[in-house]
Amino acid sequence: MKELKKLDANADFCFLGGDLMEQVAGRKPTIHIAQMAFMGFVDVLKNLSKIKVNFKIVKEDIEKCKPDVVILVDYPGFNLRMAKWAKLKGLKTFFYISPTVWAWKEGRVEEIKKYVDKMFVILPFEKAFYAKHNCDVEFVGHPLLDAIEDRKNSMLSREEFLKKNNLGNKEIVAILPGSRKQELERMLDILLQFKDNFKQYEMVLGGTNNVPKHLYDKAIEKGFKVVFDQTYELMQYAKAGVIKSGTSTLEAALFGLPEVVCYRGGALSFWIARQVVNSSLKYISLVNLIMDKEIVKELLQEDMTAAKISEELNKLLNENAYREQMIGEYNELKTKLGGLGASKRIATAMYNSLIK
Repeated sequence: MKELKKLDANADFCFLGGDLMEQVAGRKPTIHIAQMAFMGFVDVLKNLSKIKVNFKIVKEDIEKCKPDVVILVDYPGFNLRMAKWAKLKGLKTFFYISPTVWAWKEGRVEEIKKYVDKMFVILPFEKAFYAKHNCDVEFVGHPLLDAIEDRKNSMLSREEFLKKNNLGNKEIVAILPGSRKQELERMLDILLQFKDNFKQYEMVLGGTNNVPKHLYDKAIEKGFKVVFDQTYELMQYAKAGVIKSGTSTLEAALFGLPEVVCYRGGALSFWIARQVVNSSLKYISLVNLIMDKEIVKELLQEDMTAAKISEELNKLLNENAYREQMIGEYNELKTKLGGLGASKRIATAMYNSLIK
């Protein structure tokens, strides 16, 4: 959105999203993203009526705004339905950040070919995947490279970060349990069990204001420090990280933070996922998927135990050769992601397509 504004200062946005998008657009979102954060099969089923209401609200807003293009960002279950509706209404549709059709629901490629005018992908292997289906997509690189580079220019120094959060001078271990209520409820108890094995380190948990603060009370009671909405500073200044699977694993890698990836979902949702995910998919974390090999250790479901986290964290903190190997792989990862400039590249491609 920022880059589109640079290309056209008069660009106007109707959108659903968060606070950062609101700052760029200068108006409130049609629906705030916090009202759409449903996770896992069971959670989606429980909230079907709310999702239907959201869909109706968005359709009405699009008809009111009469946009030149509908730009659909990620969120495939909702956005592919929206693409179909918009296309049948005669609207141009762009899709940014491909659904994980390479992992499951490969048949969605046919929907994309039918209802999406242009797909922009951010993972290097996705262009080749779509080519197998005779679908031309544009690889624009990963926007996190730009976001992190921009953020580094305005980050607090280590000293400022420590002072602001009343942290001592111990080396930091970052604990990032996710930004959804369900993730905290399922994972936090396990993530609080290994602190006593690393008494020489400050265990700092990355919190978010998107969930009720009382969910972090048990961490504070057990002697963990909790810092809110300072994830990038935490990644920059920590020595190692225990990271919930998701975008944060890639962010940590781009900060050069040695990490162990953890995930524990609802038993039913995880069982369903195992049935439908492509059996050839070997990894869950973006770091390993992009590199097509195990760079970071993944501890999933029953393997996510305090003992196994402690074992891996000990290697990350104390085995220099192990740490350096991981950091070296991170450097190759950055190259594979296309380098800086992804947001500018996609905005330019979209803009040029619209003014033709």
